[in-house]
Amino acid sequence: MFVIGGNASKSVAEDLSKKLKTPLATMISKRFPDDECYIRLGTDVSGEDVIIVQTTYPNTNIVELLLIQDAVVEAGAENTTVIIPYFGYSRQDKKFEAGEPISARAIAEHISLHADCIITVDPHKGHLLDFFMVPAYSCSAVAEIAQYLKKQDIDFVLAPDKGAIKRAQQASDIIGCKYDYMEKTRIDGTTVKLQPKNLDAENKKVAIIDDIISTGGTMAQSINELKRQGAKKVSVACTHGLFVGEAKEKLLSAGCDEIISTDTIENEFSKVRAAPCIAEILLKKLH
Repeated sequence: MFVIGGNASKSVAEDLSKKLKTPLATMISKRFPDDECYIRLGTDVSGEDVIIVQTTYPNTNIVELLLIQDAVVEAGAENTTVIIPYFGYSRQDKKFEAGEPISARAIAEHISLHADCIITVDPHKGHLLDFFMVPAYSCSAVAEIAQYLKKQDIDFVLAPDKGAIKRAQQASDIIGCKYDYMEKTRIDGTTVKLQPKNLDAENKKVAIIDDIISTGGTMAQSINELKRQGAKKVSVACTHGLFVGEAKEKLLSAGCDEIISTDTIENEFSKVRAAPCIAEILLKKLH
């Protein structure tokens, strides 16, 4: 058995290799002058079970994953498991307007062509797994995030909206603190209206936890409201840290004391490892 890490997910692949006590296969990758991707395996994986680890964000990493999969099949691998730490295009999971594609399904079906099993971390919606044409599973990094927050003495966990309340509850159970949620109404893809709500936040160290932080607008509004209500410290935590555009500046300007994400998308705030939850589900599958 071998683990192959794509360029978007090297840290997760290295961690998985250690946890599974499975060697990393070598891979040569480069970009041609026209920016097309070149892939070549440097390890013989013929007859082997192979675990490919690659986040499908941004677009270039989708192409790289498809080429790695094809290389593994061409090399004669026995079985291919694809780990997608962050599943890009997952938020376009239905047609919002006539004439649109179901982008998540389109990407899932292409990845399924050269995979025997798929595992992803904290998918945006549970039904995304149904888009894959092979057995697909999900795991959650909330427990790992909660353990980090516990060390920071967080004493109140908040979900940015009611839809994320289960995530906040799970984290609060591990930390041993109270939880609640903000009242939020999404106007469109980039506009969110936050309704003030009296929270038990005064003099508390609060963590707002969500699956994805993209533009940071919702989180920034939540931070402002918590600070207004007297929170002593406000941290934001997520599994997938996109931090698009000026997201970092928005969060810090709102008074955020700490930004935390996992390494499903590697960035300066990747303080929590995603590999433990992935390894757990992989070990169950292998045994």
